[in-house]
Amino acid sequence: MSPLESLVAEAAALGDGQPGAQGAAPVRAATAAESEVARVLQICNACRYCEGYCAVFPAMTRRLAFSAADAHFLANLCHHCGACLHACQYAPPHEFAVNVPQAMARVRGQTYADYAWPPALGRLYRRNGLVLAAALAGALALFLLLALLRRGGLDALGQPAGAAGLYAVFPHGLMVALFAPVLGWAVLALTLGLRRFWRGQAPGSAGLPALAEAGGHALRLTYLGGGHGAGCNNEDDAYSLWRRRAHHATFYGFMLCFAATSVATLYHYALGREAPYAFDSLPKLLGIAGGIGLALGSAGLGWLNLRRHPLQGEPTQRPMDRGFIALLFLVAVSGLALAAGHGSAAFVGLLCLHLGAVMALFATLPYGKFAHGLYRVAALLKWSIEKRQPSRLKLADD
Repeated sequence: MSPLESLVAEAAALGDGQPGAQGAAPVRAATAAESEVARVLQICNACRYCEGYCAVFPAMTRRLAFSAADAHFLANLCHHCGACLHACQYAPPHEFAVNVPQAMARVRGQTYADYAWPPALGRLYRRNGLVLAAALAGALALFLLLALLRRGGLDALGQPAGAAGLYAVFPHGLMVALFAPVLGWAVLALTLGLRRFWRGQAPGSAGLPALAEAGGHALRLTYLGGGHGAGCNNEDDAYSLWRRRAHHATFYGFMLCFAATSVATLYHYALGREAPYAFDSLPKLLGIAGGIGLALGSAGLGWLNLRRHPLQGEPTQRPMDRGFIALLFLVAVSGLALAAGHGSAAFVGLLCLHLGAVMALFATLPYGKFAHGLYRVAALLKWSIEKRQPSRLKLADD
């Protein structure tokens, strides 16, 4: 055994998940997932071959042991690019079985449930695929029932809505009454969950440089570049930028759709201009551009997820990942179809499908994959703060 392997083997034996210098000590025993993160990072800390790949490894080197809070932070700082797995000489089938992406993915899933608000609803993460399906089915049934009641029967669903479009089927007041409480709850639950995570990390004060740096890394998805800008690994050892591109298309498509809704709200309340809007209007242009980006991005993420190397994924989280991607795709495609089908006999059916998908998305935002973006941005900000602080590691006095 080489000197490096001896050191790594010793680190593997020490990886017991005990509280480290950073973060608050957990009030419970470390979970199996947290202990596995501590074990693999002890080995990585001895090897350090992957030190330049992403922010996880420089942050790791500021610790000698890894508490539960450290595991939560580093797991959410990990972008699951897979570069470290494909480069690791101790990855399976080696006896050390170092698999950083999979270990991090398990802890990430745990943090979503641990910090969910209210805590009792954190259980929804355990059966997230079923939760998404139930939310979608329930929301679709709600809007189909409302459409039947308002339009006088099943036959009326195939009748054009007329020039008034959306509001001829569902009045504006009804739409606000249905969507505002669901969206308000989602925002409240996500905010309080993120606040619980942030307080558990005790990150210190965030100055403007740290905020700017973390925001830049989040918007550019810097750490999906594999540490060299050529991309990350998906199904094999080849580098690819397609995960970054698909994430960008999904995120910015979603934000354009949000901007379209915000502008339409401004038109309605501030300018007195009610929907439907012309194709060359700002809400329509933003919505169509956003829908195309969201559809392409979610389709790309779904394709890449299906082709992912089996060692990179966490099997128990696949229903959550794929369900969320499928729901985003349904929202985007149904929205584009609705815009194209305005005035047609299919309009009411498409409207119910789109509104049901949007309602299901809003209802499950705090208890599904959407949360990973917020926790990852928080972890990026903590790292930007931490790297500006003096290291707590120093030689002991003689």
